[in-house]
Amino acid sequence: MKIFQGKFHSRKKKIGIVVARFNEYITKRLLEGAVTALHKAGVKDQHIEIVWVPGGLEVPQFCKKLREQRRCDALIAIACVIRGGTYHFEVVSHELTRGISQVALETGVPIATAVITADHLEQAIDRAGLKSGNKGEQAALVALEIASLDQQLKRKRPNPMKKRFVSKKGKT
Repeated sequence: MKIFQGKFHSRKKKIGIVVARFNEYITKRLLEGAVTALHKAGVKDQHIEIVWVPGGLEVPQFCKKLREQRRCDALIAIACVIRGGTYHFEVVSHELTRGISQVALETGVPIATAVITADHLEQAIDRAGLKSGNKGEQAALVALEIASLDQQLKRKRPNPMKKRFVSKKGKT
Protein backbone atom coordinates (compact mmCIF):
# COMPACT_ATOMS: atom_id res chain seq x y z
CA MET A 1 0.00 0.00 0.00
CA LYS A 2 1.36 3.43 -0.96
CA ILE A 3 0.35 6.36 1.23
CA PHE A 4 1.05 9.97 0.27
CA GLN A 5 1.27 12.75 2.83
CA GLY A 6 2.47 16.29 2.46
CA LYS A 7 5.39 17.64 4.44
CA PHE A 8 5.96 21.07 5.93
CA HIS A 9 9.39 21.64 4.41
CA SER A 10 10.18 24.40 1.97
CA ARG A 11 12.95 22.96 -0.25
CA LYS A 12 12.96 26.08 -2.36
CA LYS A 13 9.19 26.11 -2.75
CA LYS A 14 7.91 29.29 -4.34
CA ILE A 15 4.77 30.60 -2.72
CA GLY A 16 2.47 33.25 -4.15
CA ILE A 17 0.18 35.21 -1.87
CA VAL A 18 -2.76 37.19 -3.21
CA VAL A 19 -4.18 39.60 -0.63
CA ALA A 20 -7.36 41.68 -0.81
CA ARG A 21 -6.85 45.25 0.37
CA PHE A 22 -10.51 45.60 1.39
CA ASN A 23 -10.67 45.15 5.18
CA GLU A 24 -6.91 45.68 5.19
CA TYR A 25 -6.85 45.90 8.98
CA ILE A 26 -7.63 42.17 8.97
CA THR A 27 -5.91 41.02 5.77
CA LYS A 28 -2.65 42.68 6.77
CA ARG A 29 -2.61 40.59 9.98
CA LEU A 30 -3.37 37.44 7.98
CA LEU A 31 -0.52 38.25 5.59
CA GLU A 32 1.89 38.83 8.48
CA GLY A 33 0.90 35.46 9.97
CA ALA A 34 1.40 33.70 6.63
CA VAL A 35 4.81 35.24 5.99
CA THR A 36 5.97 34.49 9.55
CA ALA A 37 4.93 30.83 9.20
CA LEU A 38 6.69 30.56 5.83
CA HIS A 39 9.88 32.06 7.28
CA LYS A 40 9.75 29.62 10.21
CA ALA A 41 9.48 26.77 7.70
CA GLY A 42 12.59 28.00 5.89
CA VAL A 43 11.04 29.79 2.93
CA LYS A 44 13.23 32.73 1.95
CA ASP A 45 11.87 36.14 0.98
CA GLN A 46 13.01 35.70 -2.63
CA HIS A 47 10.65 32.70 -2.88
CA ILE A 48 7.60 34.63 -1.72
CA GLU A 49 5.60 36.83 -4.08
CA ILE A 50 2.84 39.04 -2.69
CA VAL A 51 0.17 40.62 -4.88
CA TRP A 52 -2.24 43.15 -3.37
CA VAL A 53 -5.61 43.46 -5.10
CA PRO A 54 -8.51 45.84 -4.39
CA GLY A 55 -10.99 43.32 -2.98
CA GLY A 56 -11.99 39.71 -2.54
CA LEU A 57 -13.53 39.31 -5.98
CA GLU A 58 -10.17 40.04 -7.61
CA VAL A 59 -8.30 37.37 -5.61
CA PRO A 60 -9.13 34.39 -7.89
CA GLN A 61 -8.15 36.28 -11.06
CA PHE A 62 -4.71 37.11 -9.73
CA CYS A 63 -4.19 33.62 -8.32
CA LYS A 64 -4.73 32.44 -11.88
CA LYS A 65 -2.31 35.05 -13.27
CA LEU A 66 0.44 33.92 -10.91
CA ARG A 67 -0.13 30.31 -11.91
CA GLU A 68 -0.20 31.07 -15.62
CA GLN A 69 3.19 32.71 -15.25
CA ARG A 70 4.35 29.48 -13.53
CA ARG A 71 5.83 31.51 -10.74
CA CYS A 72 4.59 29.50 -7.74
CA ASP A 73 4.41 25.96 -6.40
CA ALA A 74 1.41 26.89 -4.27
CA LEU A 75 -0.73 29.93 -3.60
CA ILE A 76 -2.32 31.48 -0.55
CA ALA A 77 -5.53 33.47 -1.05
CA ILE A 78 -6.20 36.07 1.65
CA ALA A 79 -9.40 38.07 2.01
CA CYS A 80 -11.91 39.20 4.60
CA VAL A 81 -15.62 39.68 4.03
CA ILE A 82 -17.67 41.08 6.91
CA ARG A 83 -21.46 40.85 6.87
CA GLY A 84 -23.30 44.10 6.35
CA GLY A 85 -26.94 44.93 6.12
CA THR A 86 -27.37 43.75 2.52
CA TYR A 87 -27.15 40.60 0.41
CA HIS A 88 -23.71 41.73 -0.82
CA PHE A 89 -21.94 39.61 1.84
CA GLU A 90 -23.41 36.37 0.49
CA VAL A 91 -22.64 37.26 -3.11
CA VAL A 92 -19.01 38.22 -2.46
CA SER A 93 -18.37 35.27 -0.13
CA HIS A 94 -19.85 32.79 -2.58
CA GLU A 95 -18.11 34.17 -5.68
CA LEU A 96 -14.76 34.48 -3.91
CA THR A 97 -14.86 30.87 -2.73
CA ARG A 98 -16.17 29.57 -6.05
CA GLY A 99 -13.54 31.51 -7.97
CA ILE A 100 -10.67 30.17 -5.89
CA SER A 101 -11.93 26.60 -6.29
CA GLN A 102 -12.36 27.08 -10.03
CA VAL A 103 -8.81 28.40 -10.43
CA ALA A 104 -7.40 25.49 -8.43
CA LEU A 105 -9.30 22.94 -10.51
CA GLU A 106 -8.58 24.58 -13.89
CA THR A 107 -4.88 25.22 -13.34
CA GLY A 108 -3.95 22.39 -11.00
CA VAL A 109 -2.24 24.79 -8.62
CA PRO A 110 -2.66 24.06 -4.91
CA ILE A 111 -4.38 27.03 -3.24
CA ALA A 112 -4.61 27.41 0.52
CA THR A 113 -7.19 29.90 1.72
CA ALA A 114 -7.13 32.41 4.53
CA VAL A 115 -10.52 33.81 3.65
CA ILE A 116 -12.42 35.08 6.65
CA THR A 117 -16.17 35.46 6.40
CA ALA A 118 -17.44 37.01 9.61
CA ASP A 119 -20.69 38.38 10.96
CA HIS A 120 -18.89 41.30 12.63
CA LEU A 121 -15.45 42.86 13.04
CA GLU A 122 -14.78 41.17 16.39
CA GLN A 123 -15.08 37.71 14.78
CA ALA A 124 -12.67 38.72 12.05
CA ILE A 125 -10.15 40.08 14.56
CA ASP A 126 -10.33 36.83 16.55
CA ARG A 127 -9.51 34.81 13.42
CA ALA A 128 -6.67 37.13 12.45
CA GLY A 129 -4.54 36.34 15.44
CA LEU A 130 -6.40 36.64 18.71
CA LYS A 131 -8.64 33.94 20.23
CA SER A 132 -8.88 31.66 17.19
CA GLY A 133 -5.26 31.81 16.05
CA ASN A 134 -4.13 33.37 12.81
CA LYS A 135 -5.80 31.87 9.73
CA GLY A 136 -3.02 33.29 7.55
CA GLU A 137 -0.44 31.28 9.48
CA GLN A 138 -2.59 28.16 9.17
CA ALA A 139 -3.00 28.72 5.43
CA ALA A 140 0.78 29.03 4.98
CA LEU A 141 1.30 25.63 6.60
CA VAL A 142 -1.43 24.16 4.41
CA ALA A 143 0.22 25.69 1.32
CA LEU A 144 3.55 24.02 2.14
CA GLU A 145 1.87 20.70 2.81
CA ILE A 146 -0.23 20.67 -0.36
CA ALA A 147 2.73 21.86 -2.48
CA SER A 148 4.70 18.90 -1.16
CA LEU A 149 1.84 16.50 -1.79
CA ASP A 150 1.29 17.93 -5.26
CA GLN A 151 4.96 17.41 -6.09
CA GLN A 152 4.84 13.79 -4.89
CA LEU A 153 1.81 13.00 -7.02
CA LYS A 154 3.25 14.66 -10.14
CA ARG A 155 6.25 12.34 -10.27
CA LYS A 156 6.09 10.02 -13.25
CA ARG A 157 5.05 6.58 -12.14
CA PRO A 158 4.08 3.60 -14.26
CA ASN A 159 0.34 3.38 -14.62
CA PRO A 160 -0.77 -0.11 -13.54
CA MET A 161 -4.20 0.52 -15.06
CA LYS A 162 -2.76 1.06 -18.54
CA LYS A 163 -3.27 -2.09 -20.56
CA ARG A 164 -0.52 -3.37 -22.75
CA PHE A 165 -1.70 -4.76 -26.03
CA VAL A 166 0.19 -7.30 -28.06
CA SER A 167 0.16 -6.66 -31.77
CA LYS A 168 -0.11 -9.41 -34.34
CA LYS A 169 3.68 -9.27 -34.78
CA GLY A 170 4.17 -9.99 -31.05
CA LYS A 171 5.37 -6.52 -30.11
CA THR A 172 3.89 -4.53 -27.26
